[in-house]
Amino acid sequence: MLARLTFPRLLRHAVPSLGSSLASSNLPSIWHATHCTASARTAPATPNGSSESWVPSLRTSIEGHSSSVDPFALVGADLAKMTRSIRETVSVLQHPVLDGAASHLLSLQGKRFRPIMVLLMAHSTAMVAPVVPPRLLPSQLRLAEITELIHAASLLHDDVIDVADTRRGAISVNSLFGNQLAVLAGDFLLARASVALARLRDCDVVELLSTVIEHLVRGEVIQMKGGIGEVFGGIGDVTEQARDEQSSYHKPKTQFDAYIAKTFFKTASLVANSCRAVTMLAAHPKHVADAAYQYGENVGIAFQLIDDMLDMTASEDALGKPVLNDITQGLATAPVLFALEEFPEIGPMIDRRFKQDGDVERTLELVEKADGIRRTKALATQHVQKAVDGLVSVLPPSEHRSALINLGNFVLERQR
Repeated sequence: MLARLTFPRLLRHAVPSLGSSLASSNLPSIWHATHCTASARTAPATPNGSSESWVPSLRTSIEGHSSSVDPFALVGADLAKMTRSIRETVSVLQHPVLDGAASHLLSLQGKRFRPIMVLLMAHSTAMVAPVVPPRLLPSQLRLAEITELIHAASLLHDDVIDVADTRRGAISVNSLFGNQLAVLAGDFLLARASVALARLRDCDVVELLSTVIEHLVRGEVIQMKGGIGEVFGGIGDVTEQARDEQSSYHKPKTQFDAYIAKTFFKTASLVANSCRAVTMLAAHPKHVADAAYQYGENVGIAFQLIDDMLDMTASEDALGKPVLNDITQGLATAPVLFALEEFPEIGPMIDRRFKQDGDVERTLELVEKADGIRRTKALATQHVQKAVDGLVSVLPPSEHRSALINLGNFVLERQR
């Protein structure tokens, strides 16, 4: 059960500090600490399987699953290769200042959540491929790199738009090098990702990943404007499959629909389409590609839901960035929108982006009364459950399938 913190206490810990930083980027230990804590808290004797097959956050056992598989360590060697390749890709410009701006962001290693998901999907789906023995293709490793480059570019642009002082607990690129160089560094990373994408020589994959870049812009516009009328009307020139998958996000009917659309475009589209693309590179059948897409889509949405929850519940030291950042920037995230369903008085505060004295404090009180934090966690859990169900229905048990399930568990249990 999610620990409940009162919002007045949260407010006392919401003073920004440039000195705060993330803990060590030793990813296996991050997962191990989260996993072990969750297992110790929630793993009872299970009626349908051993405790090893138990998924704590979903409170269920899965046949053939191993809860002890570390998703971060399992693809550690692949990540090391990817990191070396990214370093070579970025240094090609040989412009000291621009190289320095891009390299500064890439040196602030986060969880590498997106390329890890892509790599795990490539390995796990190889179990149903005609390739014998199952193996990671060079093009799939390059796709993981492309995914990380697109994500890094979006962070550089986001920090300029948000006027962010820090990123992952360190000074942001725009604060260190200025807005102009930060934007150019983001453009440079997108350009390098586009070159790498073209070299895959797969037109369908190029089209799919190019659509992701469009989605990043759509998501940012929805967030900036904050209304259901700001979602672009058309889906654009994409494949019929992509058009069907994305159609539900293009005509939101409510404020919450618009929030989910923004979340898909800004966060989930990249991992969903990358997971589909990595199966296309190995010529997997459609039902495997569909399961991969749904996993990325749902875990991506869950990731953002938990991010928005942690913005209200975590301490700044644990989070590595100022807490209550979303609401102070005028953004209405899932906990607030759940509260809006019960307390319409939040509506005018959302419209004025919480700029009037007392708006933030009153909204937080109403979020607590509406149980907005627990409901956000529950919605994230539903998305991870859907992602896992799709995987289990298509992929045979394997170490890498277990890692994907554990990655979903990590998303729900993480504290930063």
